[in-house]
Amino acid sequence: MKNIRISTQGTPHDYQASLLPLVIKHLGYQIEWVKSGQAQLQLLGPFLDAKKKPYSWCPKPLRPIVSAIDDSISSGNTQSSALTLFHTQENVRHDFIEADFSISFDLGVDSKNHLRFPYWMEMIDWSHEGLTGNLNPRYGELLSLEKLKSPLGNHFLGRGGSGILLSSHLREPRASIYKALNKIVSVKGVGAHFDKSIKNHHSSGFLKRDLLNQFTFNICPENGLYPGYYTEKIPEAFYSGCLPITWTDENVAVDFNPNALINLLPFFAAAFEGLETVLNDSNILEKYESQALITNSPSLGPFKAFLLKVLQTATS
Repeated sequence: MKNIRISTQGTPHDYQASLLPLVIKHLGYQIEWVKSGQAQLQLLGPFLDAKKKPYSWCPKPLRPIVSAIDDSISSGNTQSSALTLFHTQENVRHDFIEADFSISFDLGVDSKNHLRFPYWMEMIDWSHEGLTGNLNPRYGELLSLEKLKSPLGNHFLGRGGSGILLSSHLREPRASIYKALNKIVSVKGVGAHFDKSIKNHHSSGFLKRDLLNQFTFNICPENGLYPGYYTEKIPEAFYSGCLPITWTDENVAVDFNPNALINLLPFFAAAFEGLETVLNDSNILEKYESQALITNSPSLGPFKAFLLKVLQTATS
C-alpha cells in the first residue's frame, strides 16, 4: 500500500469519513492526515474563505513581519507546492476555489481536470463494486441502485395524500412552495425551521426514512438552480416510496427520469395554476407507479479513474 500525505481546508467537519477518502484507500493508498504545509495533496472545500485577507487576525503593523517569516519558512519547505483538489458538495461552481483539479456538480465543463460527481452518488450503496464503508446517517441507510431503477409502485397512493417538507429554513422559493402546496394538500413541516429545539440537521433526533415512508408526497426543492446541481433529496424521496415534488432545472434528466417526479419549476410562471389538478387526479398520479427514477447504470469507475490520476500526479 502506498502512502500519501493529505490536508483539508474548508471541508465539512466529517469529511475525512466521507466517500472520497474511502475511495482513495480503496485504490491502495494509506492516508496520513497532515497540516497543509506538510501535504502532498490539499483537499479544498467550499467553506474555504478564498476572499479573506491573509493575516487578518494579526494587527496591521505586524503583518509585513509575519508575512516575511512565513515566506522564509516556505522557501525552505519542499512540500509547500502541494497539488490541490477542490471538491464541493455544495451549490458552488467548479472554479469557486482555484485548484489544480476539481470535483463538482457542474455539467458542461470542458476540462480534463474536472469531474462531475453529484452528491447524491455519495449516498449510494456501492458494495456491488467492491466498495463498502460509506454512510448516509441523516437518511438512515445507503440507497440501493436496484431499488432506484425499479418502478415507484403504488404504496404512495395509500398514504392519505399528504406531504412532508424537511427543512431548516423557509428562504425563497421554499416559502412560496410551502404556501402553495399547503393550499392543495396537507403538508407537514419537519426540521429546524419548524422546531426551534433542533440546532442543526446533525442533531435532529430523527432519521429521514422513518418520516418519509408515511407520506404520499415529499416536497424536496433544491437549494438553487444550476445545470447539474441535484442532491440526495430526490432519490431519498423516491427510495421511501414518496412521489418527489421538487424544484430544479430541466437538466435533471441527465441523472433522473423526469417522469418519476413533479418539477415545480414550470408552475411558477402561472402562480402554480394547474398543480391542484395534478395532485388531486388519481388517474394522473397512477401514471407515476410504473416509473423508475434511474434509467441508466451509474458507476464509480470514472470517479476512481479521476482520483487515481490526481493521486499519481500528487505523488510523482
